Amino acid sequence: MKKDIENRADIYLLVKHFYTKLMNDDLMRHFFLEFSKPDLLEEHLQTLVDFWDNVLFYSGGYRKNAMLPHLTLHQKNPISKKHFNAWLSMFNSSVDELFEGEVSHQAKSRAQSIAIVMEIKISELNK
Repeated sequence: MKKDIENRADIYLLVKHFYTKLMNDDLMRHFFLEFSKPDLLEEHLQTLVDFWDNVLFYSGGYRKNAMLPHLTLHQKNPISKKHFNAWLSMFNSSVDELFEGEVSHQAKSRAQSIAIVMEIKISELNK
């Protein structure tokens, strides 16, 4: 039996595993080229840990606008439905490979909500 997501260390393990998948996927890799530099990747992973720690445990440690970088990215490198589906699939499989339990389920549910909102915001840019 796997344990549930309990703390920042677990979140770090999750986002690192997830980003390994993204950066090795033919469909998604091109969005993450800047993170081929280890120091930039580590900085980004720490930002993601702050974000997910806030989402899952209400830590208050994330104070940035999560949407803005994705909207900016979309303008340079369009993000489509297939990218959202792949992102969500890889996130969910990353959670399932490492964890199980209520917080893990909540992480997947929140990721679904985030993907939907982001997809709506991006579609509004295209109007």
